[in-house]
Amino acid sequence: MEKDTLRGFLHEDLIFLQSPVKKSTDVFEEVNAIALEKGYVNDKFLTKIVERESTFPTGLQLEQYAVAIPHTDADTIEQEFVSVVVPKEGVEFSRMDDPAEKVSANLVFVLGLNQPHKQLEMLQTLMAFIQDTENIEKLLSAKNAKEVIEAC
Repeated sequence: MEKDTLRGFLHEDLIFLQSPVKKSTDVFEEVNAIALEKGYVNDKFLTKIVERESTFPTGLQLEQYAVAIPHTDADTIEQEFVSVVVPKEGVEFSRMDDPAEKVSANLVFVLGLNQPHKQLEMLQTLMAFIQDTENIEKLLSAKNAKEVIEAC
């Protein structure tokens, strides 16, 4: 999966910059509100993503930043997307590698994929993308959705 493939899943209406979210559930509610209205997800999305995050946490502590990559079951996704949420302040997520530990995520990628093989490919693409601190800094400093899309 090339960099352009990530870009192909981004939609301006699902990019949230300087979001006032405080908790992971706030992130999910913010994404769900637009995604449901625009037909990206069905009415099971919010419940299922909250449940999945509590069972399989997605927070990652990188060298300088923390990122979360929540996702849920394919049957909740009507049109595939990757939502990018840049909170005003870090949002607490449990760590993927140690659920007892928390991270304060500076950047959240909510994956809305409805083909299981694509989830693994997208996770690999995102892992490669977020390993480069410069990529994260571009997203954190983006002034609008177009800049986020260009950075990906």
